[in-house]
Order: sequence, then structure tokens, then C-alpha cells
Amino acid sequence: MSGEDDFVLALRVADAGLEARLLALLGGVPGLRLAEEGEAADAVLSDADARAGGPELTPREREVLELLTTGASNRAIGAALGISAHTAKFHVARLLDKLDATGRTDAVAHAARLGVVHL
Repeated sequence: MSGEDDFVLALRVADAGLEARLLALLGGVPGLRLAEEGEAADAVLSDADARAGGPELTPREREVLELLTTGASNRAIGAALGISAHTAKFHVARLLDKLDATGRTDAVAHAARLGVVHL
């Protein structure tokens, strides 16, 4: 039974099998109602990032990531892109954050798994 105070969740999942499992899991949660097609929702559960190949990176972050795949230092990244080593360090830090990585090598590994870079 649905109430006016239910939290309305929309599913936007491309994988039909995953969508069916999510529907089965979430369908009986008290206080939660799954949105009908085209209905406004309080939140959307989507696999769009995964389908798009990971997090959204700026063109400069993509350039820095490509240089990271070669093992370039901040100084080498800066020289290659015509920016300071400090600015390169800033871009590397943003990449680590966006890729949820613990270090430079981990960032490259995450990006490769997501298909953002090809090694």
C-alpha cells in the first residue's frame, strides 16, 4: 500500500537483469515507491556514469590522465602541457578524487577498468 509521504524513486538502468533485481529488492521497502515512467521522483538511481565510461573528466584532466599512464611526474606533466608543476599536482589530485583512487597508479588502474584510458 502506498501513501502520500512515500519516497518516490525512479530507476534508470540499461541492464534489464539488473533492473529486475533492483525492482525485486526495492519493491517491498516500506515508505518507498518506485516511480512510473515519466513521473516526477524524489531521486533517480541510474547507471549512466558506468555506461558513459566512468566519471566526467574535463579535457585537461583527460590529458593529465594520459600522461599519468606513462608514469609522468608532476614536473613532466607540467612541461608537456605548458603548466606549472603545482597546477599539474592540482589536476592529479582532482583525478584521484574523481576516480576514487588512493594514488597515481591506482588512478590509472581505475581509469583502465572503466574504459577511460586504454593501456
